[in-house]
Amino acid sequence: MDMPTDTPSPATAAIPLDPRRWKKTLFGMLLDSRARFGGSRPVIEDTQRKPLTYDRVVLGAMVLGRAFARLTKPRERVGILLPNVATVAPVFFGLSAFGRVPAMLNFTAGPKNIASACVTGEIRVVVTSRRFVAEGKLEELVAALEKTVTIVWLEDVGKRLSRFDKLAGVVSSWFARSIHARTGAKSDDVGVLLFTSGSEGVPKGVALSHENILCNVEQFLRTLALSPEDSLFNPLPVFHSYGMTVGLVAPFSIGMRVFFYPTPLHYKQIPALIKESQSTILIGTDTFAAGWGRQAEDDHFASLRLVVLGAERIKPATRTLWRDRFGIELFEGYGATEAAPVIAANTPLYHRDGTVGRLLPGMSYRLEPVPGLDEGGRLWITGPNVMMGYIRVEKPGVLEATADGWHDTGDIVEVDAEGYITIRGRAKRFAKIGGEMISLAAAEAYVAQVWPDEAHAMVAVPDEKKGEQLVLVTERAGASRDALVEAARLHGVAEIMLPRRIVHVEALPMLGTGKTDYPAIAEIAKAR
Repeated sequence: MDMPTDTPSPATAAIPLDPRRWKKTLFGMLLDSRARFGGSRPVIEDTQRKPLTYDRVVLGAMVLGRAFARLTKPRERVGILLPNVATVAPVFFGLSAFGRVPAMLNFTAGPKNIASACVTGEIRVVVTSRRFVAEGKLEELVAALEKTVTIVWLEDVGKRLSRFDKLAGVVSSWFARSIHARTGAKSDDVGVLLFTSGSEGVPKGVALSHENILCNVEQFLRTLALSPEDSLFNPLPVFHSYGMTVGLVAPFSIGMRVFFYPTPLHYKQIPALIKESQSTILIGTDTFAAGWGRQAEDDHFASLRLVVLGAERIKPATRTLWRDRFGIELFEGYGATEAAPVIAANTPLYHRDGTVGRLLPGMSYRLEPVPGLDEGGRLWITGPNVMMGYIRVEKPGVLEATADGWHDTGDIVEVDAEGYITIRGRAKRFAKIGGEMISLAAAEAYVAQVWPDEAHAMVAVPDEKKGEQLVLVTERAGASRDALVEAARLHGVAEIMLPRRIVHVEALPMLGTGKTDYPAIAEIAKAR
């Protein structure tokens, strides 16, 4: 079952990738786009409704980047602890302009994980905002961080700027390319440091080069045929690889306007803002899309032409809601932080429900056998978008290069004859019960078919007799195992896939990235 292939999708085979488009730094891309689309072109805005143009972002990057450079060394990793606000752009590109590495910190991960991330990345300086910390009630988190890192408040940076600093920023924005060149930054250097969620232990640093990110942008822009005339609504945080690459870097790359919204959880506000901003493209996850769809009015999504969801499987109920009420197809994609992040995607031309689409052009894969499973295999990927490597807390700051360029996704998948990929589950989300391998994702999906209106999570906990037993943690009040057994008999589903116990919760724990927090759910299952 070891099956490498580098056959591109028919949708993109006729459009070969051009490496020259990503052999540059992130800041170099910004300057190229400004030259191409014009400095006065608005490119990013947020709820303040004050769009920033390319010129304003470059100017801000030069002013802020110079201030950050006084506190840091070339190639140093600098933490960014900010929500989705337009100011993120000049902060992000300002660090890149002066040869520093933006390290995106997940402010929802809790003090312990964030402190661990700072140790892992050898982060000495963290950039944040007093207003954000106050509104997010993150004072305790910042107090904990201040014990080991220097906090740079954006408001204070602004107050300390003299007239000379501002004038120097304007002049340096005219000569930004030569100033950036003097940093010696190269396209194959680390461009951004992201962190895994820590759901399987302490967070790992994922080192992505400038080329990794810009190549991935090129891959999915070609696959999904996005254009400068599009307008993207991005409610995903920039510490999420999807929110960063697709929601921040890609719009600047092609002159596409992007609207930043600080949280995807405002289900009532977001649909109206999508209409107001006349966005044509929306990114998110199934959980968020279901919430937006339930709260939206019939005309709120009329401007959308493309909705791409990742991070979790699209549930049939969500897909039906958007099709029947809004006449909109939901396109499921698949990615991993280690792939910068997009690996595969369904498109309007090449789309198959239940799959995550086809591999992006320029990538190769292989499937390795999994003992106990007759179909599918463990997915390994390689390509120019696959990360440089991990940085682990056991060896802070040390890059552990990806061996031979191949990354083990940890996902069990099947690939059909036309190249469509079906995710069967995480390798760690299989249970061995009575000698049989049971996919927790498949068991979870079956429950969702029986009770489509609530959220459910299946976990495995130790069992003295059978090694493991399945426990369903569900938002459905009054859920009974008898109802599942009866439905299973009607549909020919093996009883071994059903939970032994059911635990009711008001709301399933979620990570800030929109994924289900399975470690927290497993603790709930063990405790009850």
